[in-house]
Amino acid sequence: MELLAPMRLYTLSKRHFVLVFVVFLLCFGLTVFIGIAGPRIISEQGHSGEQLLVKNFSAKTGPYRLVSPPLTTYNQQLWLICLMEVDHSNVVDFKQSFEINVELKGVMQDASVMHINNVHQKSRMLHCSTFKCDEIIVLHLGFLNYTQYQVTVRFKGLENITHDMKSNFVWKMYNPTFSQVEIWFRFVFVVMTFVVTCLFAHSLRKFSMRDWGIEQKWMSVLLPLLLLYNDPFFPLSFLVNSWFPGTLDAFFQALFLCALLLFWLCVYHGIRVQGERKCLTFYLPKLIIVGLLWLSAVTLGIWQTVNELQDPTYQYKVDIGNFQGMKVFFLIVVSLYILYLIFLIVRACSELKNMPYSDLRLKFLTALTFVVLIISMVILYLRFGAKALQDNFVAELSTHYQNSAEFLSFYGLLNFYLYTLAFVYSPSKNALYDSQLKDNPAFSMLNDSDDEVIYGSEYEDMPLQNGRAIKVTAKYQDETDSD
Repeated sequence: MELLAPMRLYTLSKRHFVLVFVVFLLCFGLTVFIGIAGPRIISEQGHSGEQLLVKNFSAKTGPYRLVSPPLTTYNQQLWLICLMEVDHSNVVDFKQSFEINVELKGVMQDASVMHINNVHQKSRMLHCSTFKCDEIIVLHLGFLNYTQYQVTVRFKGLENITHDMKSNFVWKMYNPTFSQVEIWFRFVFVVMTFVVTCLFAHSLRKFSMRDWGIEQKWMSVLLPLLLLYNDPFFPLSFLVNSWFPGTLDAFFQALFLCALLLFWLCVYHGIRVQGERKCLTFYLPKLIIVGLLWLSAVTLGIWQTVNELQDPTYQYKVDIGNFQGMKVFFLIVVSLYILYLIFLIVRACSELKNMPYSDLRLKFLTALTFVVLIISMVILYLRFGAKALQDNFVAELSTHYQNSAEFLSFYGLLNFYLYTLAFVYSPSKNALYDSQLKDNPAFSMLNDSDDEVIYGSEYEDMPLQNGRAIKVTAKYQDETDSD
């Protein structure tokens, strides 16, 4: 027998449910409009290869000598991208492997030049179609340790191309204005999440933890993880010239997103499995599936960071021989997760359709999560388009942002999703709970008016979940006291 702490979800009418969704969408829409009015995320500075090419050398070999624009910590990261142009009048489609040599130097504040690393030589693939050639990411710096960078680029293996060609280079870095906007909005989300976490914990203070519903237990875990997802340590990125703050931010994001995936599995399974949920049979299979996803994301992130510290030209999608195997493994685990989640949802819907309160919990979570997933898919499509990721996964993730709306929309979506769940899963202010009341179906809707019965009279003749009294109103408590 399991008694549950009351949820605000049980006392909401149809109008209240509609209002909850409307407020959620309005808050999300507000962040999108603020983002649309915000600055561009990426600043660019292009250079023609003809101006950078050393005299008396071929455009197919170089060397090209480049100097980055002046940089501050608000630029966060730096990319150098090569855009090759070929005379397409008689070109259909071709691929040509070649080698790229990169020499990198850093300029200090006192104008002294530091030799950062030895010359790096990497194999790359030039792919040109009828329209254009794919861009090539020459280097990526995850944090900026110098005020300016000097780069010398040479090509080897393009001499055999019979077509006329030229190279252009583009510096890409974060817009300092956007960095300031990002700091403020992360701070706002951190404060809001802290307040919501405290209010949610305060609302459950009079109920024993063993009587919390599975959604309430998970919210007590997800809200602190959301606080880390918003990263209260993010300003350290602008105070310390180190790779650690950026890696910590990526670790927190992967941890929260995987915890959210685990939350969905546990809740859809836990709503229909009452009583003691054993670790081996209930949690272990889910932890294995989600843990593999987390391990894949963290491994690639750490691998990229460690190798970029030694070699800024490193790109794991190109330079790891077994990257395709890792990609296939990741897709297999994702497919397994989706199939398992669908199985749990279908089984829960079939078993709980005649149990009013469990059915209500199931319908609300499914409806809100479905809305969030649809919006997420739209954001990802607008952010990346239909194109597959190209040379550098990390660089592609960052440089495809077009404006602040794409950043704020995703952060706002997840934050407001958790805030909404915290609101409906928290007990209302006048909720009373008597742990001495045991499974008596007569307690459930006694003296409830038509407005207080969830969804009207359609549930009046239905049995309670396992004969449990989940909802005990203040009105009933007053009547029992008077008796």
